[in-house]
Amino acid sequence: MRVFGVVGWKNSGKTGLMERLVAEITARGIGVSTVKHAHVAFDIDQAGTDSDRHRRAGAREVMLSSPRRFALMHELRGEAEVPLVRLLERLAPVDLVLVEGYKRDTHPKIEAHRAATGQPLIAPGDMSVRAVASDTPLSLDRPVFDLDATGEIADFILREVGL
Repeated sequence: MRVFGVVGWKNSGKTGLMERLVAEITARGIGVSTVKHAHVAFDIDQAGTDSDRHRRAGAREVMLSSPRRFALMHELRGEAEVPLVRLLERLAPVDLVLVEGYKRDTHPKIEAHRAATGQPLIAPGDMSVRAVASDTPLSLDRPVFDLDATGEIADFILREVGL
């Protein structure tokens, strides 16, 4: 499976870029799945629902299914966070997986950068960052795209992964 990431600091434009890339790449007829890393605890279930009750009762995994979608919730129950490579193994086959976050993993990535965040670039110290998408001109040893140049960024990613 081909994997490419979008990384950056908080409020750098990662999620907007991911959303635009998914729309652009799927419009080209390429199957895309995504993985989003969260640094804080999250819950996709609603308190009091049957699936929430199953999970709170101690189930390790709860699968919720309907005619439109299904979701698998896996409780770690004190175990270490699952590495990205193991999560990717659980996905159904697809042409491309776009990963938001996991900035310290070694898969190829593009960095989203907004000058207003005041954060330093990740790219200079990380060669897995193959390009930067920025709202300000930058001089780097790798490609720099305008943060809103979705088509150009999609072209770059698809070339990088061989699609």
